[in-house]
Amino acid sequence: MGEISVSSTALGRLFTDSTGARARRRYREAFAELVGAYPGKPVLEILPLLRRAADEALLGFTEADLREQAEAIRSGARYVLRVRVM
Repeated sequence: MGEISVSSTALGRLFTDSTGARARRRYREAFAELVGAYPGKPVLEILPLLRRAADEALLGFTEADLREQAEAIRSGARYVLRVRVM
């Protein structure tokens, strides 16, 4: 399970159902796409795609966070992200 802290003004970067202008794709959308397209693929193939999505959404996932997410995508395991709003 991952955990990230975001300000209340940054929640739109994470969730697709938030309000506001959509300049870029939300992280949740990108993650869902990868779940559908990359099960069984190597973590090292998934990792740069997650990093790009996190960078585009301006989310501060650590390398360990992204590796954990990539492993969940690879294995088909459930991934839970705990979001702390500051």
